[in-house]
Amino acid sequence: MENKYQLTREQNIFVAKRNIVDYIWKSANLEGIQITYFETQAIYDGGIVNGLIVDNIIAINNLKYAWQFILENEKMEDDFKILCHLHKLTCDKLVLDQNLGKLRNTPVAIGGTSWKPTFPFESQIKEELQKLLEQTEKTKTEIAIEVMLWIMRKQMFIDGNKRVAMLFANKIMIDNGCGIITISQENQPTFFEKLIRFYETGDQEDLKKWIYDTSIDGIQLS
Repeated sequence: MENKYQLTREQNIFVAKRNIVDYIWKSANLEGIQITYFETQAIYDGGIVNGLIVDNIIAINNLKYAWQFILENEKMEDDFKILCHLHKLTCDKLVLDQNLGKLRNTPVAIGGTSWKPTFPFESQIKEELQKLLEQTEKTKTEIAIEVMLWIMRKQMFIDGNKRVAMLFANKIMIDNGCGIITISQENQPTFFEKLIRFYETGDQEDLKKWIYDTSIDGIQLS
């Protein structure tokens, strides 16, 4: 998989900032947070939105802070520590404090399938993440997609795994000028269908190619 975009980090940050509310809105919807684009924009701008569930407002603000963390901090390692920190940012006030940035120690169920992920172990998570990140024969775009799907299937946190997975993957994309991974509203049903199949089989190739073909945003610079 070739990199679709060849940007500097600064150019990729420009792309992210230009469409940040859209990315946050789509990411929230992907996690089942029922909120409109205009409500997302109002929350992002610090306005008051009546009639919304408090947790939804918190979730949008958390995504805002997590994106700001990625965009404002250069030269951070792509590692387990950053992964856990992104979970703290995205799930603050949404899960119990003892679960923030911590691997889950309780079983989880996934809607749409009877498949259940195994319990995560820190040493194994660190080792698998490192191996994925060190694949020298693959582009950063392909690595980012693979890491994102790996985080989603591992379900290592008690909640917010898809949000964290996309944020971590987009950190890789932005740092290497590869664009932004974002799942459009109209593509989300297909994404979930393919995601369930990936959960059940462990075969990521179909979903990885589909994300590459449909879900990478950026700009072509002459």
